[in-house]
Amino acid sequence: MARKFDTIIIGGGHNGLVAAAYLARDGRDVLVLERREMVGGCSVTEEVWPGYRVSTGAYLQSLLLEQIVRDLELAKFGYRVEAKDPPFFSPFPDGRHLFTWQDEAKTHEEIAKFSRRDAARLAEYETHLERLAEVVESLLLVTPPEFPPASIGGFVDWLKLAGRLRGLSAKELAALVRIFTQSASDFLDDWFESPELKVTLATDGVIGANAGPKSPGTAYILLHHCMGGVGGRRGVWGFVRGGMGAICEAMAESAKSRGAVIRTNATVSRILVRDGRVKGVVLSNGDEIEAVQVASNADPKVTFLKLVEERHLPDEFTKQIRAMRCEGTSCKINLALNGLPDFTCYPGTPGPQHRATMHICPSIDYVERAWDDAKYGRPSQSPMLEMTVPTMYDPTLAPAGKHVMGIFLQYAPYTLRADSDRAATARRQDGFPVTWDDLRESFADRVIEIIEQYAPNIRSIIEKRQVLTPLDLERRFGITGGNIFHGELSLDQMFVMRPVPGYANYRTPIGGLYLCGSGAHPGGGVMGAPGYNCAREMLADGR
Repeated sequence: MARKFDTIIIGGGHNGLVAAAYLARDGRDVLVLERREMVGGCSVTEEVWPGYRVSTGAYLQSLLLEQIVRDLELAKFGYRVEAKDPPFFSPFPDGRHLFTWQDEAKTHEEIAKFSRRDAARLAEYETHLERLAEVVESLLLVTPPEFPPASIGGFVDWLKLAGRLRGLSAKELAALVRIFTQSASDFLDDWFESPELKVTLATDGVIGANAGPKSPGTAYILLHHCMGGVGGRRGVWGFVRGGMGAICEAMAESAKSRGAVIRTNATVSRILVRDGRVKGVVLSNGDEIEAVQVASNADPKVTFLKLVEERHLPDEFTKQIRAMRCEGTSCKINLALNGLPDFTCYPGTPGPQHRATMHICPSIDYVERAWDDAKYGRPSQSPMLEMTVPTMYDPTLAPAGKHVMGIFLQYAPYTLRADSDRAATARRQDGFPVTWDDLRESFADRVIEIIEQYAPNIRSIIEKRQVLTPLDLERRFGITGGNIFHGELSLDQMFVMRPVPGYANYRTPIGGLYLCGSGAHPGGGVMGAPGYNCAREMLADGR
C-alpha cells in the first residue's frame, strides 16, 4: 500500500469536488482521483478546435447553491456568472416570435401579442412556482429519512420532515402533490391558453428527461430547472465566464487551498473491500491507495456494478441497482461558427435573440411527437432544439469575430431499434445492431436542416461541429446510458428512493463507502447538493 488517506473521492466532477472541499476544510486528508486529464465531469471547458473553448457538456448555470458558492469562496478562485437576458427566444413557423426578458414589463408586452390573459397571469404563475420552489429547495440539503422507518430515530426524522410542510395551506399542499405527479403539459394548461407560451415554458420539463411534455412527473422536472438563480434572482440562468469548466476549476482550487490532493489521469478500476468495510481503491495501473472512507462521484451503476465486486453487496441491493433506469435521450452538438444564425422571423445579427436560449419547438404536440419517436427507439425526426451562444457573453471563448454555439436536444434514445435508420441498417453487413456510431452524422445533418427552416444561413456559417450522442456522453464522461442526471428524475427514483430504498442517506451496504454524485438525492444538474450532503454525513460518521 502507498500513502494512506482519510478519504478518497472517486471522480473529479463538481459534486466530488464539493465533497472534497468540505472534508478538507474540516481537516480531513483528502485525495480526489479523476480518470480524465481535467477535473469537472460533465461541467468542463475543452479546446475542441484551436482557439475555440467549448462547454462540451453542461452549458448554463443556475442551480449551484449559493451556500456552496459562499462557503468555498468560489468568487475568490475566479467564479463569475452573467445572467442571461433575454432568457428565451422562440421563433415560430408562421413568422411570429416570442421573447421573455428580465424586465417584467417587456415580457408582459411580448406575451400579450399571443394572449392578454396569459400576460396578466404570468406574475401569479411565477409567484406560485417560487412558493413551491422554496418548499422543495428546503429539502435539497436534507438527508432523506429512513424508508421505511424501522427505528425511533427514523420516525423522528419523518416528523421533522412533516414539520417543514407545516406552513403550507391545504391548497399549497395539493399543488405540491400535483407538481410531483402531473405532466408539464397539464400543469401549464391550468395556467395558460397560448400554445406558444406553454411550449416555451414546457421545455424545462423535458430537458434531460426520458419523457415527453405529456408524461406524468415532468411538471417536477420543470420545477427542478426553476430552482436556483443568478445574482440573487430566482429562476435566472446565466453563462459562466470561461465556460462551465471554470466552475470546477474554482472548486478544485478551493479544495486544494484547504489541503486536498487532486490527481488527474488516475482511473479507479476497483474499490477495495475487506470484512464488509472499504479499505481503499485500486487504480488501472495496479497501484493501491488506502483510505478509511471512500466516496464515489460515479453514477450508481458504475459504482456498484463495475467498481465493487458483487460478492460484497446484498443480492437485493444489486438487483435494485440493476433495475435503476439510467438511459439518456439527450444529444449535445457543439458548433464553431464564423457568424450568427439569421432568423427569418427576427432578422439581423447580432441581436438580442443570440443572447437568449433559442428554442426550436413550435408546439407541445411537436415535442410530444419527438418523444413518440424516441420511446420506440428511434431518433426524433423533428427533435426539440435548445441553442445557446456563450460567446455573446464571453468573446474570449472563440477567435476574434467567431462564435461557439451549443445545441442541446431531445430526443436521441440511447438504445436504438434495429430499424432506426434503413440506410444504416443496410450498411451493417456484419450482423451487429445499429448504434449511434452509424447514425451520429446523419442525425446531426437532420438537426441542421431543421435550424435552416428558421435561420437559412446556418449551414454557411458552420466551420466545425462536434456531435455527442448518448453513447458519446457515456464514453466521454463515464455516465451510464449517457444520462446527464445519473438516473431518471422520476417519482420512484427521487428522495428516499434515490438511488434505491434504504440507501438514500449517502451510505451504502459497505461500511465507509458513500455515494456523493447526482445518483444520490437531490439528483442532477450542476447543483453541488449531493456532494455537500454526502460530506456532512461522512463527517458525522467520523474517521
